[in-house]
Amino acid sequence: MFAYLAALFGYLGLFVSRLARAACHPRELRLTSTARHCEDVGLRAVPIVALMAFLIGVVLALQGSAQLKPSGAEVFVVDLIAISILRELGILLTAIIIAGRTASAFTAAIGSMKMREEIDAMRTLGLDPAMVLFVPRILALLITLPILGLVADVAGLAGGALMAWAELGISPAMFRTRLIGGTDVTHVAVGLVKAPAFALIIGIVGRHAGMQVGNSAESLGRMTSNAVVTAIFAVTVADALFSIFFAQVGI
Repeated sequence: MFAYLAALFGYLGLFVSRLARAACHPRELRLTSTARHCEDVGLRAVPIVALMAFLIGVVLALQGSAQLKPSGAEVFVVDLIAISILRELGILLTAIIIAGRTASAFTAAIGSMKMREEIDAMRTLGLDPAMVLFVPRILALLITLPILGLVADVAGLAGGALMAWAELGISPAMFRTRLIGGTDVTHVAVGLVKAPAFALIIGIVGRHAGMQVGNSAESLGRMTSNAVVTAIFAVTVADALFSIFFAQVGI
């Protein structure tokens, strides 16, 4: 475990050093590749992220109404939906979807290139694989994951508002008034501040797994599966650590 963590931190250091080099020499940054990966990672994930968050909002409103309605506190279902989605569920479930979708894609792409010795060919041609393959992918994650988190927040609140209207008779205007009055912008910031950390975890785990692929298709499949499981587990652990930290500092 410690060897694996050391390897991940090594890849993190490699990414940070290459990103710093790109900042000093902007012509080395591959903007076209970064934009294409932003489309793959972010734009194409919007429908599934929005649908997932919408359904989570519906479920929260339905279960919250079942628990709060008998005691006459159904108006507090708005606070339940808002805090749950904005602080935790919106960005966490978005990161889990991206981990399953993107970590596997990164591993498969890099692993296939390693099997075909394309990475060795890059080094022979004087190209840095970290700058060509790693930086655009992880940078695309860093750019798009916070945006996807905002999309999930909006979709989750919309689903919760719709179900609260249908189940409890809380009109959209009343939902909005209660949301603005009872929810602080701090909750949005707490959720979105996790996004860069989750993006780094997903990108580095996928990149590390891709570089561990051997010369067989079995190795590629095994490492792709390991990347998905490890990325989801690491994101969940990181979210728990963030929650403990924010609880300790009173945010």
